[in-house]
Amino acid sequence: MSKRPFSMVPLPTNRSMEKPREKGLSMMMDWGLPVGELEDRLGMIAPYVDFAKFVVGTARLYDEEYLQRKLEIYHAHRVYPFIGGQFLEYVYATQGFDGVQPYCEEAHRLGFKAIEVSDNCVPLSENDRKRLIRSAIDCGLEVHGEVGSKSDDTSASTLIAQANACYEAGADVVLVEGAELIENGEPKADLLRELKAGLDLSKVMFELSGHWIPGTTNTEIYQLKKFFITEFGPDVNMANIMPQDIWETEALRCGLSVVGPTNVR
Repeated sequence: MSKRPFSMVPLPTNRSMEKPREKGLSMMMDWGLPVGELEDRLGMIAPYVDFAKFVVGTARLYDEEYLQRKLEIYHAHRVYPFIGGQFLEYVYATQGFDGVQPYCEEAHRLGFKAIEVSDNCVPLSENDRKRLIRSAIDCGLEVHGEVGSKSDDTSASTLIAQANACYEAGADVVLVEGAELIENGEPKADLLRELKAGLDLSKVMFELSGHWIPGTTNTEIYQLKKFFITEFGPDVNMANIMPQDIWETEALRCGLSVVGPTNVR
C-alpha cells in the first residue's frame, strides 16, 4: 500500500482504496486528452481511476501511433480503456451488421480490450442488442452494455430487463445512462432505489449526466454523485466522470469533500 499523508485521519473502511478494485469503480471520460496532459493527470489521479472511455467517435480522429501511445499510458497506470457506444451506433446505423465485425476487429487490433454497446441515438431491438454484444465477444472483446436513453424516460422495469438481456448475451458490466437518473435538477430517487433492488450493483456502473444533456448544470451533477454515495455507499460504481473531477469525486467518496463528516463529536 502506498504511503499517504495525514495518516492520523482515518479513511472509511467501506471504501476500496487499492487497485485492482472489484467495486467502487470510477470511469473517466476521455474527450481527446493529449499524451502529455494524460501522463500528468494519471501521475496524480491513476489510483482513483479504473476505466477510461474514448467517448463518441473520437477514436476515429487519431493518428494511429498517437492512439496506441495513449493506450500504453493507460495500461501502464492500470486504467482500462474502452470505446464508447455511440461510435458503434454510428457504424451500425451507416453500415448495418456488415460493418460491425470489421469495427470490432479493428478495435481489438489497435489494443482495446472492450467496447460499449448502447442505443442512445440508434434504437436497438433486444435481438439486435444481443447480436452486437455477441459479435464483439466473438472478436475477442469484452462488452460494456449501456441501457437507457438520452431523450426518453425509461421505467425501472425496462432498464432492468435491458440490463439482464446484456448480461445474458455476455456483457461483463452494464452502464445506466445518466440522463435517465435526473429530473428537474434532482436525482430520481425512486427509480434509483428500484434499480438497486433489481440489479447486482457489483456489475452496474451509474453514469453521471453532463454538458451534452440540455440544461444540465455542474450543481446537478454534483448532487447526483452525492446521492449515489449516500444511497449506495462509497463503493458505488460511477461512470462519466470528467478528468478534472476525479480527485474531488474520490474526496466525496471518502467524506472529505464539501459535504463534511456525517458523525461529529
